[in-house]
Amino acid sequence: MANTVEYVSAGKPKVGGAVYRADSGATLPTDASTALDAAFKALGYCSEDGLVNSNSPSMTNIKAWGGDIVLPILEEKEDTFQLTLIEVMNVEVLKAVYGSANVSGALGTGITINANATQPEAGAWAIDMALNGGGKKRIVVPNGTITEVGDITYSDSDAIGYEITITALPDASGNTHYEYILKA
Repeated sequence: MANTVEYVSAGKPKVGGAVYRADSGATLPTDASTALDAAFKALGYCSEDGLVNSNSPSMTNIKAWGGDIVLPILEEKEDTFQLTLIEVMNVEVLKAVYGSANVSGALGTGITINANATQPEAGAWAIDMALNGGGKKRIVVPNGTITEVGDITYSDSDAIGYEITITALPDASGNTHYEYILKA
């Protein structure tokens, strides 16, 4: 196959929203274009930094006498996604960050958030992207937990945001996430 620029793309958010979350047990998408199950809730705008996936194995190299590497052993393969959610008045964002049981009310009547040390909730995540030339990409994390929330800065020069790290845990098939790509 010849090299061609048509296979090069940026990862732009899908128009109308790119990041969705559902409680564990939701029906997961299995392609790049089928409508998401109604259980998936839109988390709205993310910061311009986009999405970062760290998916690199940690290996230990076993060496033979003389220094030759003779056996690389996989120690761990952490799969994480980092992004900053900036719709801080979106109840679904607040539930994702603080836990569903810790957020009550509605924007029009008042929202209450209980910040505490309860165990974070696992859930399913879907991230939809538009690729160059009409292509689509969907990343599905069947079992992801927010394992880190960065500092929240309140200033008049930048949007408030929740910088989160989602750790993807293996599903029943041993996969931490799925990627689907389509260009019709």
